[in-house]
Amino acid sequence: MTGNPHSRLLSTIIGCIVITRSYCPMTVNVEQVPLFLAPMAGVTDLAYRLLARECGADVTVTEFTAASGLTRRNTYSWLKVESDPREDPFIPQIFGGDIGEMAKTVEMLHDRADVIDINFGCPAPKVCRNDAGAALLRDPDRVVSMVRACIEVSDVPITVKMRLGTGSGENTALEISQRLEEEGVERICVHGRTLRQRYSGIADWEEIRQISESVSIPVVANGDVVDASSASSCLESTGASGIMIGRGAIGNPTIFHEIKRDLGWIDSKPPWGHEDKSLARKWCWDRYLELSDEVYGPQGSKNLKRHAVSFTKGLHGASAMRVRLHSIQDNKELGLEVSNYLDGLSQLANAA
Repeated sequence: MTGNPHSRLLSTIIGCIVITRSYCPMTVNVEQVPLFLAPMAGVTDLAYRLLARECGADVTVTEFTAASGLTRRNTYSWLKVESDPREDPFIPQIFGGDIGEMAKTVEMLHDRADVIDINFGCPAPKVCRNDAGAALLRDPDRVVSMVRACIEVSDVPITVKMRLGTGSGENTALEISQRLEEEGVERICVHGRTLRQRYSGIADWEEIRQISESVSIPVVANGDVVDASSASSCLESTGASGIMIGRGAIGNPTIFHEIKRDLGWIDSKPPWGHEDKSLARKWCWDRYLELSDEVYGPQGSKNLKRHAVSFTKGLHGASAMRVRLHSIQDNKELGLEVSNYLDGLSQLANAA
C-alpha cells in the first residue's frame, strides 16, 4: 500500500475542523468530526445509504457481507456491495473466519472499493459460531494475522470495526488496536461494549478514550449516540476522531442533520425544507422509495418492509397500520400505504 492515493482520501474523510458557533438549543465550541452511518444487516442497503448521505451522514458503510458469499459469487451477497457514484467513498464491510478467504475477498473488491472495512464487532450467534465477527477478539494473534493477510493483497486502505472484547477475561481491543496500527490499518472504529453485552448496558466511552490515546491512527467511537447531546458527550469522553451511529439512525436518517444543526456545525436548511420532524419523516420515506427505484428497479428494496416498520415505530396508529403491511406483498403498494399514513400524520401535526 506504499504511496497509495487512497490514503489521502482516507485522511480527508477523517480530518477534523474546529468550528465555533452559537445556535439554539445549545452553545458549542467543539471539533467537527465526520459522522458515520454504521453497517447494519437489513438496514444499510444502497438506497438507505444514499438517503443517509442526503440527510447529513459524511461516511456510509455497506451491510456487513460474508466473505464466503462473495467468493462463491452469491448474487445476494454481491447485491450488498453494489455502489453508486453518489456514494463517495465507497466502503464495503466484510466478515469471515477463514484468513485465506478474507484475503481473496479483498482482492475481489479492488475494482469497486475505496476503502475495505473488516468486521470484528458482530455479536450475532450465527456469526460467532463460525469464529467470525466479535468472536475473533478472543484471539488477538488470529485477528492480526487476518488483517495482515488482507493488507498484503490490498491496493486500498484497510480499516477495522471491533468491540472492546468478548466479555470473557480481559478486554483485548487495546492490544489489538496497537498491533493493527503497526500492521498498517488506517482507521479503527470501536463499539464500547463487549460481545457478551451485545446491546445491553452502557457503552464504555472511557475505554474508547484509552484506545484513542494509545494509537496515532484515527479512532471512531460507536455506541449510545442518539442525538446532539450524546454526540457531544461522546466526543468529550472519548477524544474520538469521528462518531459512528447505528441504532439511532434506524428509521431516523435525519439524525445526522440534527446533530450537525444542534452542535452548530451547519446553518443550512435540510433538503426537506423546514425543521419539522413529521415533514422530515415523510420526505425521507418518499425519498427512500425514489432511491430504491433508481438503484434496484421496479422490484425495489428487499428491506422495504423492515424500513417501513422502523420509520413508523412509536407513531400514533402505527400498530394497526403495520398489521395491514403484513398482508401486502407488492412493494409499490406497501410504499404507498406508508407514504399515505405519514402524510396523514404530517397534516395532523401541522393543523394542531
